[in-house]
Amino acid sequence: MRNLKTLTVGAALLCGSALSAQAEELHFIMCGGEAFHADQKVVADFEAANPGVTVNLEQVPWGTCQDKALTLAAAGNPPSIAYMGSRTLRQLANNDLIVPAQISDETREAYQPGILNTVTIEGTEWGYPRAFSTKALFINCDLAEAAGATCEAPKTWDDMYALAKAINDNTEAAGVGLAGKDFDNTMHQFLNYLYSNGGVVIDSQSGENMLDSDQTRETLAFYGKLVNVAQEGPTAWERSQLTDLYNDGKIGMYINGPWGRGAHNDSINEITVPVPHGPSGDNGTLLITDSIAVFKGSGHEELAHQLAGMLTTGDSQYALDTEWGLTPIFDYAKLGFENPYYEGDDYWQVFVNGIGAGGPEPLVEDFKSLQSVFTNMIQGIILDDDTVDNLVTIAGEELDDAL
Repeated sequence: MRNLKTLTVGAALLCGSALSAQAEELHFIMCGGEAFHADQKVVADFEAANPGVTVNLEQVPWGTCQDKALTLAAAGNPPSIAYMGSRTLRQLANNDLIVPAQISDETREAYQPGILNTVTIEGTEWGYPRAFSTKALFINCDLAEAAGATCEAPKTWDDMYALAKAINDNTEAAGVGLAGKDFDNTMHQFLNYLYSNGGVVIDSQSGENMLDSDQTRETLAFYGKLVNVAQEGPTAWERSQLTDLYNDGKIGMYINGPWGRGAHNDSINEITVPVPHGPSGDNGTLLITDSIAVFKGSGHEELAHQLAGMLTTGDSQYALDTEWGLTPIFDYAKLGFENPYYEGDDYWQVFVNGIGAGGPEPLVEDFKSLQSVFTNMIQGIILDDDTVDNLVTIAGEELDDAL
């Protein structure tokens, strides 16, 4: 049940649409190859509110979706609207292919802390946040106890390392799963630690490169230290493969999203705890969103904004978050929702509590260049190729080039 308070999407939707005097079709690209029931319902409601307007909802797998939307837009045949990773927004905005989002003040105030930073470039919001995830540390309690340790949340990096070392030294398992493969979630895993140490990559308001910092140096040094208690050859592993190691009892802990519980074997006796904090920060997390972008030049920009607004109301977001099992993108209690799914649930609170200290996936025009900046730095410390100071200095310079 919920109270009467809700987000609105503008008076135009309350009285139908005068924009649809003639038949129009909005091309809606949905990355992921799957449209959830929550999405389909909003599309149907939008068509009902706009007689004569139809939505061509094209579901495209992630591997090709974002390139397809970009190619169509660059060729002068843009989709009207697209659901895609927020990481694409800077490239689209810099190339004048999308228009700024029109997020209402009521909606803006309801988002969890830091959410809008994931779609903001130098003060302008270029996307409507739609799906959101945070991360936490999963610990196999049977392995911890077999190592003679107490299975409890490590509060600091030192606590985490001590637990991982106990598991590594006293069982057949490695203490921690560490990502180091040339893959985007190697950067993501590192950012969970960086944001738990007060670090910043790019200032969302000024666009300033903040990577070359003491916080980054402390984080990289800790990542390198974890190699001593991690699985063999971290540069060959990415996060989804760590899930397999965890399920096989070959690592004692690793970082994953809220979907992790459903991906783990039922037989594992585990706890889910906040990412431990470093010497310069609080328990934080990487904030990743997928968002809705309205493309420039489709001729349907106003209708596309209306659809984006409907997709991101409190009701439709709550339906998506619960259907998909996502970290809540809104503070739903502020919107009048009674007993939101995450309140009173210790598991969900772990993924919610770190939001305030979290940071966004950095927005750059060339995401692969960004990925390389982090992969080169991380693999450099894993393989002991250079010093922490040099690796961070080089990464800062490479990020300047990527921006």
